[in-house]
Amino acid sequence: MANLVVRNLDKRIVDVLKQRAVRHGRSAEAEHRIILKEVLLPSNRKSFAEVLSSMPNVGRDDDFERIEDEREENHVLG
Repeated sequence: MANLVVRNLDKRIVDVLKQRAVRHGRSAEAEHRIILKEVLLPSNRKSFAEVLSSMPNVGRDDDFERIEDEREENHVLG
């Protein structure tokens, strides 16, 4: 493992880093490592568009047609 020293940071950046670390229950150094990893290393996670495009074609659009219920008590917003 390598070490990294970052000098001359704006105090506001250090304060935000410490606040974020507290929210996540870890040290500022650990939070810094996480941020660097998330930003610099590629993720194996698929984007929402990639997941959608990988879904198989399982029917026609009208198979999923919404049927409106005219009863008043079923209207959530009305």
